[in-house]
Amino acid sequence: MLRKSLLAAAAVSFATAGLAADLPSKKAPAAQAAPASIFFVNDNTLSYSYQFNATDPGVPGKFGKNVFTFTHFDVWAMGTNFFNVDLLKSPSSDPAAPCLAPAGSPPAYCAGATEIYGLFRSTLGFNQLFGTKAFSMGPLSNVSFEVGADANSENNYLAPAKKSIVAGLQFSFDLPYKGFFNISPLYFKEWNHNAFAQYYNNVPGGSTNFNGTWAVESVYSLPLAFMPDSVPLTFSGRAAFYGPKGTGSSLIPSDAAHKSVTEFNSEQRLTLDVGKMALGRAGVVNTFVAYRYWTNKFGISSSNSSCTGTKSGSCTENAASVGLSVKF
Repeated sequence: MLRKSLLAAAAVSFATAGLAADLPSKKAPAAQAAPASIFFVNDNTLSYSYQFNATDPGVPGKFGKNVFTFTHFDVWAMGTNFFNVDLLKSPSSDPAAPCLAPAGSPPAYCAGATEIYGLFRSTLGFNQLFGTKAFSMGPLSNVSFEVGADANSENNYLAPAKKSIVAGLQFSFDLPYKGFFNISPLYFKEWNHNAFAQYYNNVPGGSTNFNGTWAVESVYSLPLAFMPDSVPLTFSGRAAFYGPKGTGSSLIPSDAAHKSVTEFNSEQRLTLDVGKMALGRAGVVNTFVAYRYWTNKFGISSSNSSCTGTKSGSCTENAASVGLSVKF
C-alpha cells in the first residue's frame, strides 16, 4: 500500500549553469484514491523564467538568462521519478564559441551561449519495498534508495559536456500544512569536457574524469496555509553540497590553482497559485519569484585565477529570478 507519507522525491543536482527546475510541491495521495493507471501522480510542467545577475566562471560581469524548462514528476506504488530539462540562453556578454569579433566591434557582435541541461532522480521507498511501516516514525515518513544522473552541453569556450551519476539514500520528513523536507546523502561521480584543459594543460581532447566524491542534496516545500485562502502561497527550495572531486586528469597539476573545492548551490522560491485564484483550479498555473546563491560554481574556487581580476565574482552567483509555469 502506498502511504500518504511517500513524499515527492526530487533532490535537484545543482552543478548547473542556471537550473530553475519546478520543485514538486505535494505528497502522493493515498492508494485508495489512485486511478487505474500505474501512477498515483503523473505531472508535467512547462515554465519560463528570467534570471537576473547570472554569472559564468571566467566570464566578466553579470548578465540575464532566459530559461525554458520542462519538468516531469510521477509517483507509483514503489517510489517516485523526477525528470527536468532546461534550455538556458545567455546574452552576447556570455558569448557562444567561436566569437571572432573584429577589433572594435560592439559586444552584440557575438551570439550568446546556449546550454541544455537534463537531470533525473528516482527513488524506491523502503516501506513499500519491504511491506512495512518500520521506516515511518515521528516526522520521518520514509527512507528510500535514490539514484540519478545529469547531462549537459553548452556551446561556449569551455564547451562542457557533463555526465554524472548519484546513488545513495533519501530521508523524507513531514512538515506542517502537508509540506515535506527530503534530504539525500549521496555518492557523486562526474565526467566532463574542458576546452581550457585541452589547450593549456595538454589534456587529450579536453576530457576530464573526476574523482568520486560525496554529495548532500535536499528539497523542501511548505504551503503557507496560515495565509488567507485568497492568497495561495507556497515556500519551497533546494540546497546541495558537492565535495571536492580532484582536477579531472593526472595531467592537470593538483595544486590550489587547479583542484576543485566544495560547491554549494541553493535556491529559495515563493510561488503564487494563479490558477486557484483566477480559475478555481489549483496547481495548473503558477507564478513565482526565486533567489539563488551558488558559490564555487562547478567546484571552482572563488579565489581561482579564472574568477579574479576582471572576472572577479564569476564563480559565485547571487541571482533573483521571476517566472511562470503551466501544468498539463
